[in-house]
Amino acid sequence: MSGSVGVVAPQSLLLGEPLPLQSGAVLRECTLVYETYGRLNAERSNAVLVCHALNASHHVAGRHEGIEKSEGWWDNLVGPGKPLDTDRFFVVGVNNPGSCFGSTGPTHPNPDPAANGRLYGADFPVVTVEDWVDAQARLLDALGIAQLAAVIGGSLGGMQALSWTLRYPGRVRHAVVVASAPNLSAQNIAFNEVARRAIVTDPDFHDGHFYEHGTLPRRGLRVARMIGHITYLSDDAMGSKFGRQRLAEQLAYSTQDIEFQIESYLRHQGDKFSEYFDANTYLLITRALDYFDPARAHGGDLACALAPASAKFLVVSFTTDWRFSPERSREIVAALLANRREVSYAEIDAPHGHDAFLMDDPRYHGVLRAYFERIALEVGAVRRDGAPLPAPLLQEERAPVSSAIKGFAR
Repeated sequence: MSGSVGVVAPQSLLLGEPLPLQSGAVLRECTLVYETYGRLNAERSNAVLVCHALNASHHVAGRHEGIEKSEGWWDNLVGPGKPLDTDRFFVVGVNNPGSCFGSTGPTHPNPDPAANGRLYGADFPVVTVEDWVDAQARLLDALGIAQLAAVIGGSLGGMQALSWTLRYPGRVRHAVVVASAPNLSAQNIAFNEVARRAIVTDPDFHDGHFYEHGTLPRRGLRVARMIGHITYLSDDAMGSKFGRQRLAEQLAYSTQDIEFQIESYLRHQGDKFSEYFDANTYLLITRALDYFDPARAHGGDLACALAPASAKFLVVSFTTDWRFSPERSREIVAALLANRREVSYAEIDAPHGHDAFLMDDPRYHGVLRAYFERIALEVGAVRRDGAPLPAPLLQEERAPVSSAIKGFAR
């Protein structure tokens, strides 16, 4: 029976050595905040790393003591009896450097003596997906995990999963890349730039050192979140939820007041986001998204870029995701097949848009459950109660799942 991992507490690790970054800068001191769920088996073969997306954190599953509505952002996926079953796997969620959820980031003191104890703010060095993967590898070293059973992530997390297979190919048995892409399109970079400009042009931004002024660039963050949120939803999802419904029967004939329910929803999302997310972190993470492009060093040849990968792959996309469209996932699949890598691909007909990777669509979760059961058999991950694992699924047994999926290739 599916359940929750229960109450969990964050842990932290101070990296013993400075962390060199792709930019040439070095994080002299770096603390990573993380959470773990389940137990590491005696062979240390059942570890799964979860990589978070833009505004998420290390808190993947369970809840925090004394905090209402504190369920982890992927709690519907991770837990006892869930697709990523913590009775079988030891799951690690880590917060990346540059974030605002505990790991070293812009809100922390700059250790450079010249900074005189000043917070990093806008002086925090630019970080990349590759930098995050290097930091995660340091954490796994400290936990005594030489090889991952799997690395999984959605969106920006999927980019990290892909990068893991390139930077540390011998340390990853399986990579699960969900609703992601091998790089951002020009349109996606454009959305990120508009969001960043909304933040940096906020009068309360103060060149990124707003902490010293006792202000927060909430107006810019609100607009940035509204822009981003539009791209996470499909037109169908927005239409079915809001349509052209108005807040009042009579029009106010105002260009300033809220007239439509979708306007109210976006403003609510923006207000909520501006209260907990750091503006400098938003700038850093969107730029890391922009920079990710493993094929760039290979003249744009993605197949050549993915040649070092030796992991087995599951790639998942959603038909209504227009920010990271299925075509982008198929690019990854084609490049892997060109290298004769073992890859499964599921293109799921779901109405939710990009946010589908966070939903509990039974077809989507069915694919993940089947894949992780396969991994469990491969690494000898048994349930805590000693119950036998199910036999590998036969193709005909997959029919209830694959019939609801546009494509499923092995």
